[in-house]
Amino acid sequence: MATSTSASGAGGPQSAPAGPAKGSKERGEDPAGRDGARPRRTWRTLLHRFDIKAAPYAFVAPFFVVFAAFSFYPLLYTSWISLHDVELATMDVMEWEGFGNYTELWQDERFWNALGNTFTIGVISTVPQLLMALGLAHLLNYGLRGSAFFRVAALTPYATSVGAAALVFTMLFERDFGMINWFLGLFGFDNVDWGNAKWPAQLAISSIVIWRWTGYNALLYLAAMQAIPKERYEAAAIDGASRWQQFTKVTIPGIRSTIVFTIVLSTIGATQLFGEPLIFGQGPNGISGGADNQYQTLGLLLYEEGWKNYEMGRAATIAWAMFLLLVLVFVLQRVVKRLTSRTS
Repeated sequence: MATSTSASGAGGPQSAPAGPAKGSKERGEDPAGRDGARPRRTWRTLLHRFDIKAAPYAFVAPFFVVFAAFSFYPLLYTSWISLHDVELATMDVMEWEGFGNYTELWQDERFWNALGNTFTIGVISTVPQLLMALGLAHLLNYGLRGSAFFRVAALTPYATSVGAAALVFTMLFERDFGMINWFLGLFGFDNVDWGNAKWPAQLAISSIVIWRWTGYNALLYLAAMQAIPKERYEAAAIDGASRWQQFTKVTIPGIRSTIVFTIVLSTIGATQLFGEPLIFGQGPNGISGGADNQYQTLGLLLYEEGWKNYEMGRAATIAWAMFLLLVLVFVLQRVVKRLTSRTS
């Protein structure tokens, strides 16, 4: 009995060999202890970690692939063509010119004429367009009756084809049978030769641009105005501000970034203006830009050099000149913004 008792006492729980506690596997504890080796990663764990890190890049990859194929590569290829003498019929035959095309373009009077026309048409079309869009958005923002209908109507010209709009305006501005000259004749004015005179032609083309883009910019301004907190208008009204003062002191500063965006967007559109003057100037001989190039833009000059004169090298040079012009406008806009922010 004594022997069995001592043996049972020696073999009790105190003398049991060390090992994992009961239920350690169910609680997920490491069998090897703190100092043991880390558990081996399975392929599912590695795949999960790779998916978390690579998924964002996979989602944005289609944009960069499309951008590289249809924007970045054509930009580089166009710059390469601009350094060569290339004809449209034999694009595989290139003769190195270096910066010769740029030098000839700098000395070409047609380029400076097209640049001046692009600037004047851009100013004539952009300034009234943005002012009218700002006023229209301000009216729609004050709960005008039938505002939903006017919003849809304002966007309708933007959805209209540029070809259809240019053809309609060409008939309206026709010299002998156009409605515009008929209306001016009611007040004793003579018929205006909208197609052959410089400034009337540029005014007619600018009216097409104004008609198409005013409603689009108005909706952009309206969206920005509706994001302004109502408390600002209430505070201004309590201080005795009139409607005009609320517009100039509250609305305009509140949508300043949107105004800058529309100015940049309109500048880009004016630099690339092509469809409106092309269709407006399609006379019986297919003249584009006017008989004296009185409204020929940079886009029309590019079209003439590449697809009428078959000089693809010069056309690519004009395209790069337009691109550099947009870069210059962007840099000037940033400089002006910094100067205004410092002074304010």
